[in-house]
Amino acid sequence: MTDMSIRRIERLALRVEPRRWAFADERRAEIDAHFEALKRDKPLWNGRVLLMCNHAVQGQTLEGAYLETDFASFISWRDWGCPEAGVLNCFAQAALQGADGAYVLALMGPRTANAGKIYFPSGTPEPGDVVAGSVDMESSVRRELFEETGLSENDVEIDPGWYVVFAGPRIALMKPMRARETAEVLRERIRRHIAADSAAELADAYVARGPGDIVPAMLPFVTEFLTDRWKSPVQRSGEG
Repeated sequence: MTDMSIRRIERLALRVEPRRWAFADERRAEIDAHFEALKRDKPLWNGRVLLMCNHAVQGQTLEGAYLETDFASFISWRDWGCPEAGVLNCFAQAALQGADGAYVLALMGPRTANAGKIYFPSGTPEPGDVVAGSVDMESSVRRELFEETGLSENDVEIDPGWYVVFAGPRIALMKPMRARETAEVLRERIRRHIAADSAAELADAYVARGPGDIVPAMLPFVTEFLTDRWKSPVQRSGEG
């Protein structure tokens, strides 16, 4: 199992570098064949995405650079076990809590690349998230939350900082968000939003109140984050 660690970060300083990804160039034929096979079962689109090519933590800031590639190359790399290829999958997730403290997660629908998995609303960063050369992950995660769940800016209070889960080839940027309604009310609102959207990415919303609600469908970095959040304040007092 991949070793994981969590760190509280106050700022992100992420940029895009104009560079090619050797993995995508060298394995083009294999990638195209793999993606064509995937498209026979799911309505996937080969858009442009961003993958992290270097990073460092400086004090309370996560610094890093991304390169641009196509979704087919990214999903092939992921499906082939994330072989060493000079990149990491660094993305943002909306760590949504209800007013009662319970977390509200997304169960991904059958049309998606992560069908059946449970994690917080999120998306792979893309060129549209780049503003003046910087990758705006906060705007990205807000957009994903609102599009996937139907919630709005008025429904949540958003923490200015982040929790970063370092999980092998993945770096999950968790943006804490606290809603003004309970988790169950949020779940019912999200379900209505899903029912009204024929192209919804989510199949359902999942409420997690404590360790007993951890299930195998949760991605490992989500389990790591939730377990850490549910520790007592004394246990988390040494958090950096």
